[in-house]
Amino acid sequence: MKSGGVASVGECMLELSGGRDGNWRMGHAGDTFNTLWAMRALLPESLPTDYVSAFGDDPFSAQQMEFFAAHGVGTAASPRIPGRRPGLYAITLTGAERSFTYWRADSAARLLADDRAALERSLQGRELVYFSGITLAILDEAARETLFSVLRQARSAGCRIAFDPNYRPRLWPSQDAARAAMDEGLAGADIALPTFPDEAALYGDADARATARRMREAGVAEIVVKDGSEPTLLLADQEVAIPAIRVEKPVDTTGAGDSFNGAYLAARLSGDAPEAAVRRAHRVAAAVIQVHGALAPFPALRQAFQEG
Repeated sequence: MKSGGVASVGECMLELSGGRDGNWRMGHAGDTFNTLWAMRALLPESLPTDYVSAFGDDPFSAQQMEFFAAHGVGTAASPRIPGRRPGLYAITLTGAERSFTYWRADSAARLLADDRAALERSLQGRELVYFSGITLAILDEAARETLFSVLRQARSAGCRIAFDPNYRPRLWPSQDAARAAMDEGLAGADIALPTFPDEAALYGDADARATARRMREAGVAEIVVKDGSEPTLLLADQEVAIPAIRVEKPVDTTGAGDSFNGAYLAARLSGDAPEAAVRRAHRVAAAVIQVHGALAPFPALRQAFQEG
């Protein structure tokens, strides 16, 4: 692994969870941060691990950055934006299935690509950079193009780019706009980590194989199509379906797919072949859905990663 380590680009929000009887717990989460959290737990402590975003100048932003630092996560050259603050979301559960309510209109992360020079410094010399469709959705068109340009620059310098399309319809003005951005994201990615129901909703894919083949035609060399409790389809050197690990009584499915992504990328960075990395990622995802909230404790992630 290169000394430049890994970076994940996106929005980390304040998370409210467990609100029974009005007693809410506040945490910090978001798809790209959840993935980086798993990577931070599973990669060597000496490897730089940075969350690349933009942050406000309010007390909650300061608390968020303190939380990162306490868990070994840096923020590279991410800017502080006066007058901005973190986005907020609340999780409500029906059984183990979750739904979300968001407040993110004045989120600082929407400006993460406004300072190109800072973004370039944050991504320079990395072994791997990860981003998602939500990263793209929160940016305006000009900022999105800046991000793509800086990602291309990093890739040309030898960085691997990993992308989870993570389609969320409410964040996009239209499906056409979402498809255009996702297609550009895929065109610059070395690793794609889609979820099949999202791809079916956006592209009309008939099955996971259709998703994988469409992404291979877009130029992605390594594709891992997640599908909840159904088998994951891997298309790398060969195509193989790998069963998920079924958990009889899941507690909370929040962050399972993100943690799968983080475990998969950590395994690949550690030298695992793609199929072995998927199997490790399934073990980690199974552990995550047995705890509340998006961020499982580091020891639980590490134990699952090392099993088998």
